[in-house]
Amino acid sequence: MSQYKLATYQSAPEPRAGIIIDEVIFDVAAATGQAGYATMLDVLRDWDRAQPALRDTAKALSSNKALSNKTPTKKAEGIPLKGAKLLTPVPTPGGIFCAGANFTDHMMEMAKVLNLAPEVDPHEVGLKPWHFIKLAHCLAPPDATVKLPAYSKMVDWEAELTAVIGRPARDVSIANALDYVAGYTLANDLSARDFTKRPHVSDTSPFKYDWLSQKCFDDACPVGPWIVPADAIADPQNVPIKLWVNDVIKQDSHTSKMIFTLAEQISHLSSRVTLQPGDLILTGTPAGVGLARKEFLKPGDVVKVWVEGVGTLTNTCA
Repeated sequence: MSQYKLATYQSAPEPRAGIIIDEVIFDVAAATGQAGYATMLDVLRDWDRAQPALRDTAKALSSNKALSNKTPTKKAEGIPLKGAKLLTPVPTPGGIFCAGANFTDHMMEMAKVLNLAPEVDPHEVGLKPWHFIKLAHCLAPPDATVKLPAYSKMVDWEAELTAVIGRPARDVSIANALDYVAGYTLANDLSARDFTKRPHVSDTSPFKYDWLSQKCFDDACPVGPWIVPADAIADPQNVPIKLWVNDVIKQDSHTSKMIFTLAEQISHLSSRVTLQPGDLILTGTPAGVGLARKEFLKPGDVVKVWVEGVGTLTNTCA
């Protein structure tokens, strides 16, 4: 099978959906002969038909043949990936759902930091996956400069494997949940740790936690650089995940340490809301966050997130 990646790239007058083959990016609409595939959401909203078209296109481009009977004499014209400006793969997702406390090693790490007894496996006490929401305007593209919020002195990093939904999902079973994933990308769930809780509010108050200040500032969610199709990752629970700050490794773990699998997360989320094409699910972060080290991001820091089979997301702080 010819492998490909999907990206959104800057093109005049509007950003376009691109398909990446052998370090060259082609306009999806032109390459597939489907004029309606201008944006990534256009592609994802027609995923059942787009997926085989993309596979055929990738095969044709890889073998340098004419793309289809719709373009019998003209080959798609691409641009070198190095010369393209990649944007967030899904620039305007309807939902960004972020799993909290979902790696066993991170849970142990945080229990030690907070001087708490390690919690039991949530499955054993009947708990379900837990998510918070980020906003689309929190997104930051790959290789972009991320502006740290002026009000925080404790901005932390969190590497996350991220699933991109490709079909509307409502009340889906765990067994079928991964069928609704179009592909995978990377995210860095930036967190202002000094704004986790609101001061002068009782610890027993349901309004104690300040999710907006902690998680939803501008540039709080770098995502990218592209989407690899779901079949490129045989098992999302069996890939290594790493993060570096200034080429010093901070997080070095494995998705097998997730407490709730991606399938469990999708199933649970779909019991509460209808997941839509283009929605992003950040699946949780492993141990090695800055809070445990008492280290936080500062202007000039370069952060790299990597997951095997997906790629590397790089951003610089300012």
